[in-house]
Amino acid sequence: MKTLFNNYLNTFRGLSREVWWLALITLINRAGTMVVPFLSLYLNKDLGFSLVNIGWILSIYGLGATVGSLIGGKLADKIGFYRVMVFSLFGTGIMFILLQYLTTLLTFSLGIFVVMVVADSFRPAMFVAMSAYSKPENKTRSVTLIRLAINLGFSAGPAVGGIIITTIGYSGLFWIDGITCILATLLLINVLHPKKAKQLDNVTNENPKSILKDKPFWLFFIAMTLFGIIFLQYFSTMPLYYKDIHFLSELEIGLLLGMNGLIIFILEMPLIKWLENATYSKVALMVFGSLLVGGSFIVLIITNWVGVLILGMLLMTIGEMIVFPFSNAFVMERGKRGKLGEYMALYTVSFSISHVFGHNAGMRMVDKLGYDFTWIIISILSIICVITLVFLKKSLISEKLKK
Repeated sequence: MKTLFNNYLNTFRGLSREVWWLALITLINRAGTMVVPFLSLYLNKDLGFSLVNIGWILSIYGLGATVGSLIGGKLADKIGFYRVMVFSLFGTGIMFILLQYLTTLLTFSLGIFVVMVVADSFRPAMFVAMSAYSKPENKTRSVTLIRLAINLGFSAGPAVGGIIITTIGYSGLFWIDGITCILATLLLINVLHPKKAKQLDNVTNENPKSILKDKPFWLFFIAMTLFGIIFLQYFSTMPLYYKDIHFLSELEIGLLLGMNGLIIFILEMPLIKWLENATYSKVALMVFGSLLVGGSFIVLIITNWVGVLILGMLLMTIGEMIVFPFSNAFVMERGKRGKLGEYMALYTVSFSISHVFGHNAGMRMVDKLGYDFTWIIISILSIICVITLVFLKKSLISEKLKK
């Protein structure tokens, strides 16, 4: 047991001090975003908005995230990732506190749009920072550590948020969210100031190539947008499927979704360390991960046995653990040929687009077609995603042969 534990700890060794600080800042920031999981409830119960209006607000939320990612990437290239992260974290903190005072449909919609523009400008800048603070051979594991921090933050946030709502009310969420963002800013300034942090890799290119002409990247972008739409069903339509078809209680649904976070926490870093030492390319691993996530929907079509829900969750979780770190590492590697901030921005935009369309499309398909036909369509999308990644692999091979 001791040897197993030591081997687990060894998978974290070799990462720079700055990456660990970045992970802690991300953990504080993500644990603080407690408003987000309860946003629909707040808008419905406290502000009395209709479900239709809430749907529009959530779309505006996704649109703000898309714009924020694009702006964050551009600014990271122009003024540097450090300044963008400081502005984003501090600005988000102040805006979250002020958001509670916007109570009409128009003002809240405008408010959440501006908040998400500022908040999501952090993501591409953070990924550029992580690339700068990581040795080339450690980038995939650095991504995995950041994902671990994000997952821990999202796991702790809703639990603490529920306690805050029952004791203080929804206004407490806005104050705690704002304060944690400001605290994360102070930590960032103290430990990752350019005079204190050491960059281990160059993230600027004096002669950048245009991303618009990067055909392999756009194939990748399409594949990741499709993957995002498929993946997000587990957090919108799938819980409804658990309740409506398999009659699971909220507790059972929570345990099933919690299994995802627990598996990621325990296994993702060792899995990525093992796969890094294998001979497979990043794109080949993304193909395999996408197949697993697609397979998690196919098994639901095959049988109605309740145990298949656990199998589906396992397939999705393993696929997610493979696709996200290696897709992120692929972009960081690809981004060196152009402007890294721009590449990271479009990578995050692919998932923002998935948020804008994925939840809404999934809900409409379930309403009109039922769950089985929805899973068939999602499975077809996963096949298209895999085919796109295969084309990406061939495009990269062709690109190498031309050099």
